[in-house]
Amino acid sequence: SLSCRLYCEEEKDPKRRSCQTVLAEALDIVVRSFAPILPYLAEEVFQHLPYKKDSEGVFRTGWINASSAWKKPGIEEAIEGACAMRDSFLGSISGKNALEHEVVIVIEPGLLFELMEALQAEETSSVSQLNEIMMASQTTLLSELPKETPADANITKGTFLINLEGGDIREESSYKVIALPVAKAKCPRCRRYTSPSPGTPCPRCLAVLAGKGGR
Repeated sequence: SLSCRLYCEEEKDPKRRSCQTVLAEALDIVVRSFAPILPYLAEEVFQHLPYKKDSEGVFRTGWINASSAWKKPGIEEAIEGACAMRDSFLGSISGKNALEHEVVIVIEPGLLFELMEALQAEETSSVSQLNEIMMASQTTLLSELPKETPADANITKGTFLINLEGGDIREESSYKVIALPVAKAKCPRCRRYTSPSPGTPCPRCLAVLAGKGGR
């Protein structure tokens, strides 16, 4: 989540800085878009941006000019696919706290699996983009159902249609989402259930705190 990246990661960590970059770009576009109808508000916001060096004002710096670097093939489909799996996961736990669960996502080898790998390179992670979208304490990405999966496991099945290159690439893939109760303790800093013992920060938070001198 945004709050976890902004408040839990080390100050100059790329994950935190990339989140700030996205928020700054989004705010810039929103301010420029409503400037013609709310000029005074837009100008006031623009003049108080802490990272803006240009003092000419919102009306002298041009219209919206989003960089083409933001358009990356497959990213939109990856996010939409992950959100579809998140909906399956949240629906399967019936309003319970998502952080009190671990998620196992099973996708057969193919395009959808590759898109999810772009969001989580490791097999299991508590800090990946995929896990942030899933809103769980930990997410595991597999290509086949684990042999040790209990017979009464909470398994939700779904499909997702991938549409790339203007429809030239279309592939419908099936997936399974398994919701499991967490096996670890709650981290007092990030509030995810990724700590080896109660009252002890998780490995990620311990590393960040060590870099901050224990703060």
